[in-house]
Amino acid sequence: MYGETDVGWCAATPPNETTDEAGNLVVRDRGFSAADPRAPRRRVYDDPEVCALRDRLSRDNGIIGLEILSPDETERAARVFLRDGFVVVRDVLINEQLERFRDASARALAAILAFPGVDGRKYVTETARLPHRYSFGTSSVSRQLLHDPVWASMVELPTTRPLLAAIFGGEDYCVNGAGGDLCLPGAIEYQALHADVRETFEMPQGRVEQAKRLGIKIDDNGDLSHATAQLIIERTSPHITINFLLSEQTALNGPIRHIPGTQARPGRPPTQAEEPDWMRLSTLVGAPAGAAVFRDNRAWHGATPNLSREVRAMPNVEYSPAWVGDHAFKPSMPHEVWASLSHHAQRISRRIKTEPGVWPAGAGAVHPLAARRAELKVTS
Repeated sequence: MYGETDVGWCAATPPNETTDEAGNLVVRDRGFSAADPRAPRRRVYDDPEVCALRDRLSRDNGIIGLEILSPDETERAARVFLRDGFVVVRDVLINEQLERFRDASARALAAILAFPGVDGRKYVTETARLPHRYSFGTSSVSRQLLHDPVWASMVELPTTRPLLAAIFGGEDYCVNGAGGDLCLPGAIEYQALHADVRETFEMPQGRVEQAKRLGIKIDDNGDLSHATAQLIIERTSPHITINFLLSEQTALNGPIRHIPGTQARPGRPPTQAEEPDWMRLSTLVGAPAGAAVFRDNRAWHGATPNLSREVRAMPNVEYSPAWVGDHAFKPSMPHEVWASLSHHAQRISRRIKTEPGVWPAGAGAVHPLAARRAELKVTS
């Protein structure tokens, strides 16, 4: 899975054609799966348009001067995160953890690809995603992977705990999910830039307390000026994701792209047609296997073409500060899995665990089509 593979590159799958909730083939004009008007016209490895795009990416892809930090640079990592909306940290996974996550991801991918394609296609395109792109989370009937002991074991690591504390301004945060995404070789389209969450301007007391821990000065009388309120919003994300890199991000294997400093930017990202070249090339090329990307989910980001012969997978764990309301937390971690974790991991996972003996609805069942997932959730 992490070297050359026969998975992917299906010439029978047209560019930009995904499925709706019922499995009907559609081409979307909006959202993160909107059609890429600049995509090659054939999903063929040696097609001239694919080769031209491969040459361009080999030459120009990647953020110039991308900062890649070490796990002990906690304060610097927090500063970069607050500045850019993301930070890349190497050596977050030791070899054993990396291999366990690779094995677990390969199992999850095999389950997703177990359903035969149609009309000569090798694969069923996941609902609302561009061809050859899948989500570990949304393809799961439970929409999460925390029933899998490997994913659950990654909610707290010796390398991630201090980094999360520095970014959150303390350890008052909670796990709210886990999954991740992947793209197969032959994913020739750019995914539209998007933010995973839209900013909410609520100012609960917990958010103000978190801002104090991050060093934001609050007026002595407790009143918030507009500038102070905006600073709190900018620096206290309601959702942070850690993406674990199972292979090096190269110019050609679909490296994620991030637009620095967009985590509190008003308005929407540019469309596929409007997006300038520098944004399409603003990718994390050079981030090594075993690294992690800590992401503010408000920041603009998107997937890029995988013109290689290797699968690019990025499993994740997702966190929110404690002030986020209960609506963001659904029971997805079985009590028995939760009980096997460390004390700290149990504390931060307490809002998504099930009651003893209760299995999360749909956990373990997988299908790329939303309609089938709905059926399986009723029967599983």
